[in-house]
Order: sequence, then C-alpha cells, then structure tokens
Amino acid sequence: MRQIFSNIVQQLNAQRGIQITSFDAKRVYGGDINETYRLTTNKGDFFVKLNDSVHGDMFKMELESLRLLKNASNDLFPQAILAGNTPESIFLVLEFLEKGNITPASWRNFAQQLAALHTQTHNRYGLSFDNYIGSLQQHNTFETTWHEFYAKHRILFLVRMAIDQAKLDSKDALLAEKLCLRLPEIFPQEKPALLHGDLWSGNFMISTTGDIKIFDPAIYYGHREMDIAMTMLFGGFDRSFYNHYNDFYPLEQNWQQRIDLCQLYPLLVHCILFGGHYVSAVRSIIRKYA
Repeated sequence: MRQIFSNIVQQLNAQRGIQITSFDAKRVYGGDINETYRLTTNKGDFFVKLNDSVHGDMFKMELESLRLLKNASNDLFPQAILAGNTPESIFLVLEFLEKGNITPASWRNFAQQLAALHTQTHNRYGLSFDNYIGSLQQHNTFETTWHEFYAKHRILFLVRMAIDQAKLDSKDALLAEKLCLRLPEIFPQEKPALLHGDLWSGNFMISTTGDIKIFDPAIYYGHREMDIAMTMLFGGFDRSFYNHYNDFYPLEQNWQQRIDLCQLYPLLVHCILFGGHYVSAVRSIIRKYA
C-alpha cells in the first residue's frame, strides 16, 4: 500500500509542484464503493480515494465534475486536486476537510448556496461529457426538453439495463414507456439547473466552520426537483433546509407530488447495482404514473 501512495505523491509533486518529502496514509471510512484515506504530509493533509483500475475514468470524470461545480459555487465543494493511475489502481486527491458541528445557520446557508447553484443554467438538458452515479456510468447526451432527457437517458435507458439483468421484464418496459409519455404534463417547465446529481445525506458533511460541504457528485443540467427529491430518499435533510430553499428559490406548485417520480432514477440505479427491495420500489413508481 505504501508503494501506491509513494506513486501518488510523486505525481502530486510533478503536477502541483508542492514538493512533499514525507507522508503517511491512514484509512478512513464512510464510502461504499471506494477505499478512502487521509494522506498526511509535510505540505498538509489530503483526502485520497482509491479503486480498482477496472473503473477506468471514473475519478477523472469526478475531478472534472468537481471543478465545474467549484467554479459555480466555490464554498459548497472541496477542492479537487488530482486524478490519475498507479500500476495497481486509480485515485482521486481532494483537499481534506475536518469535521465540525452544525450551527443554527448551517441549513440556511446550505439552502442559499444550493439555490444559487441551481440558478446556473444551460440552453439544454444534459452535459458535455458522461460521468458516473456511484459505480454506474451516467449518460448525459444533451436534449432540448426535460421530458426527452429524463425519458431517454434516465428512465428508459436504465429500465432496459434492468431487463438485461432480469430484474425487470417486458411488462415493466411497456409501463415505463407509458409513464414517459406523460412526463410533459407532469413536470412544470423550468430552465435546466446545474445539479449535484447524487445529493443524499451520505454525500455531505459539516466542516469546522459549521458550513455544509457536499461531494461525490453525478452532475448534469436537469430539473432541480431531482436534487431536492434525492435529499429525501435516504433519511432526508433537516426540515428547515426545505423551508429555507423555498425562501431563496421557490419550488413550483405541487412539487411534493413529484418527489417519488424524481426518485425513480436513483432507485433504478440501486435496482441495477443491488437488486432486492429496490426492484419493487421501482415497479411501484412506474405503475403509479403509467
């Protein structure tokens, strides 16, 4: 393992010119699909993610995504420093954030910053490059309308993948197609918003300043209700967050009635990666809206 970190340090020195001369790496925990470490050096601490090289460009896409997000909302995201390969693995180096405690202003400030991120827009839905949501590749081909994008590149694409894995069947596909035909009447029209894309409670932390930082993005330009619904999928955020968000950037009427439809995409991802009860959750939502 030390050889891996020695290689990473060499690449940091070569590309960043920071001249690390001593280091130590200790495992930290919190992620599901990556090994994560605190790299302590004479030039400060870094957060390092490792994975098997079979995952190819996953970290390079994460680096590019974080840099795009950092440019849009500097205070919300950690600095992305370097992504690369060693003979044994792929790696991503980020700034190391110390954990702190929540303050009365934490959720309000976070809501304001996320609302500001969602005002960053594009003339189409999607992204100029593909990336990943968890370990699953995320396809971001641009479309002119939200319902086209959500149907083609989120719902139907993953339904077909789940059928190939024998987790869903042809009846599910027919119902999903019916659902997608209804999308124009269900979603209110909004400009494409720059989304985090995987905004659940496991992808944020409180810094020592009391500010909320978010990471592990799966970005694209989409309907902002996708981010809001994702925050509610696995435990949810503090209720004050939603009140504050609506103060800064009011959600469209009846947004609560579309939460499960927005959650269909991440549930499809979990259906493909993990199966189990996620299959029935996906089927329930498809049948509800078909």
